[in-house]
Amino acid sequence: DPHSAFLNAEEFNETFVQTRGEFGGLGIEITMEDGLVKVIAPIEGTPASNAGMKAGDLITHVDGDPVKGKTLAQSVKRMRGKPGTSIVLTIRRKGRSDFPLTIIRAVIKIKAVRWRIEGDIGYVRVARFTSKMEAGIETALEDIYSKLGTRLAGIVLDLRNNPGGLLDQSLILADSFLDKGEIVAVRGRNPGRHRVYRASAGDLANGLPMVVLINSGSASASEIVASALQYHHRATLMGSRSFGKGSVQTILPLPLEGGLKMTTALYYAPSGKTIQARGVAPDIIINPAKGDDPATKRRREQDLPGAMPAVGKEPVHTATPQVSESGCPEVGENKDRQLGCALAFLHAGSAKKFLAMVKAQPRI
Repeated sequence: DPHSAFLNAEEFNETFVQTRGEFGGLGIEITMEDGLVKVIAPIEGTPASNAGMKAGDLITHVDGDPVKGKTLAQSVKRMRGKPGTSIVLTIRRKGRSDFPLTIIRAVIKIKAVRWRIEGDIGYVRVARFTSKMEAGIETALEDIYSKLGTRLAGIVLDLRNNPGGLLDQSLILADSFLDKGEIVAVRGRNPGRHRVYRASAGDLANGLPMVVLINSGSASASEIVASALQYHHRATLMGSRSFGKGSVQTILPLPLEGGLKMTTALYYAPSGKTIQARGVAPDIIINPAKGDDPATKRRREQDLPGAMPAVGKEPVHTATPQVSESGCPEVGENKDRQLGCALAFLHAGSAKKFLAMVKAQPRI
């Protein structure tokens, strides 16, 4: 399957860098598109962001060396390096000619959790499930409560474009908002090794209404959290269907160097259905205002070569409500209408009132 692979020494060490959330580099989330490196988003406060890099930029050359013909891993290796050293990227941006961008590398400390206040709503963004997530979510809720107190009306948990990470951190996040119930089950070929993880008492949000935002970039650990909060009716899911990466990888060190990453089990949502190749469907689908939203065109797990198919039949759902994000207000510097929909939902007080309000607004 696409997630099982031999890891050389460098790739083996890279797995620990990713979960630690700290490395020397530029501060960008990237993917490959048509043989070039595409910037999903610069990370706020990093050298890339400060240098003016934008989401959607294509990197054609690294220090004059073409990106074409190289893998994503090879490109990442070229861009990372000793803090304080410079790198010149050739950028292709829509509407202008290719241009060079010089960036000074720094120690990148990825903030697993960011948060802010939106009126009387607490907004919490979990970007990745690294080892720093647990401390981040506790600090976030403490800060939000210290600023709003009893005026706090709800929480928006943003898991959009969160690719996953450590299983234990996803369990901690789900448990942070649940008092009881199953979070996820892990089942492999050996029934004796099946595991079920359950929530313990204690809800950091004290039962306040919640919205969880997901999209096709929400994968793995993100899907565990989303499916658990949805199943136990702890939160309303809004956005688009998640990626569908519901398999468990075990990394086995080899005697000399490197290791083997092997798929050994599947995640099962509390509903009993696998997440693999199915993903998590939102309670309310938010359609982009424009038809060219890149999130709607991304490949999902089921599109990857050799992907494991979904187990069992797709559950039959009643018609899922759909709204256009154009009916919701723009929020923040990024003019985030999906977040605007989440805030409007919490202020409306019910799905029925929210849908009536959004549908009554003109479409742009």
